[in-house]
Amino acid sequence: MVVVVVVCEKFAYILLLFLLYSLDSECGRIPINTAFAGLSPCMVAGRNAQAKVPPACCDRVKSLMQINPRCLDVVFHSPAARFAGIVPAAAMSIPKRCNIRNGPARRNA
Repeated sequence: MVVVVVVCEKFAYILLLFLLYSLDSECGRIPINTAFAGLSPCMVAGRNAQAKVPPACCDRVKSLMQINPRCLDVVFHSPAARFAGIVPAAAMSIPKRCNIRNGPARRNA
């Protein structure tokens, strides 16, 4: 009985985190998970700071940064990004590799 309660509590916690990340955020009305899914051309570059960044990735990164510079930071540090194997430092270097001025605002660690 205790195991079932603990498992249910953990599931509820994970569900709550998912819902919180899906609400309006630094990315405006675009849910974080949707913004992350839109960056699918960036997956290789987000895992490897030495990888070439495809033009489609640069276009999408630029679009998200126009919404709010912090949007990209939030997306690349999201649970979905962690699950996909994104390395935040590599991902956050994408704007520079795309020659996009005024890179994303970084979170205070």
